[in-house]
Amino acid sequence: MALTKVLITVKTYPAISSKYDELVCTAGFREDGTWIRIYPVQFRKKSYDEQYKKYDWIEIDLVKNKSDFRPESYRPYSHDSEIKILEHVDTKGNWVKRKEVVLGKIYYNLSELISESQNKNICTSLAVFKPTKILDFTIEEVEREWDKVKLAKLESERLQGNLFQQPENPFEVVRKLPYKFCYVFEDNQGKQSKLMIEDWEICQLYWNCLAHHEGDEAKAVEDVKKKYFDDFAKTKDLHLFLGTSQVHHYVSHNPFMIIGTFHPKKEVQQFLF
Repeated sequence: MALTKVLITVKTYPAISSKYDELVCTAGFREDGTWIRIYPVQFRKKSYDEQYKKYDWIEIDLVKNKSDFRPESYRPYSHDSEIKILEHVDTKGNWVKRKEVVLGKIYYNLSELISESQNKNICTSLAVFKPTKILDFTIEEVEREWDKVKLAKLESERLQGNLFQQPENPFEVVRKLPYKFCYVFEDNQGKQSKLMIEDWEICQLYWNCLAHHEGDEAKAVEDVKKKYFDDFAKTKDLHLFLGTSQVHHYVSHNPFMIIGTFHPKKEVQQFLF
């Protein structure tokens, strides 16, 4: 068994699947600084000791995901593969230890990155991208409920699996986020883009703000914008973790979405004279 060490930097918000119930796409860096994607992971069904956080070094038995052509895509050897959490990398020294791993290769030109993704000899599907300027943060309402057909299929399979035993604590599918959050930004060539943010963190921030404001959605989304636009985009040294979806990788004009943010404080320039 060949165990792989991964520094987790990306956890997307759970999506439902008629095959696996509820899935999380995880990504991060190997010890040599190269990207790796781990999918599928039934994260919320893992034991508490295996529920890793961002910037945890983990150790897991991984094999190449042969159903995914993207070179960074791996999967756990089995759904029961143990995930061992080794250590957490903290934010001391303005994220200095995190920077050592994360900021090895940075893209500034989005067209160059898209070209690499669509070149079948390279097929880049994960990247660290540094926008030149964040222009806006947009909020759009989307469907509020999961696909009813998928939910019905999951429930049917769950009941069939319990024909000869009493169901214990039926698994509750995560709530669907009723909004889509996007950054509008420029790259170093002045190219403007608008990309959706698919990060677990932004979704959880929305739910926390909604609870804090006792169900007032307008105030909740405004708080999300304050964090991601007024704070991250204006006061932090913001980098974006970008990733493609398998289904759109070769067919979309821009197959990337934002799957995480990297936001240490801006370094203050020291001048001797």
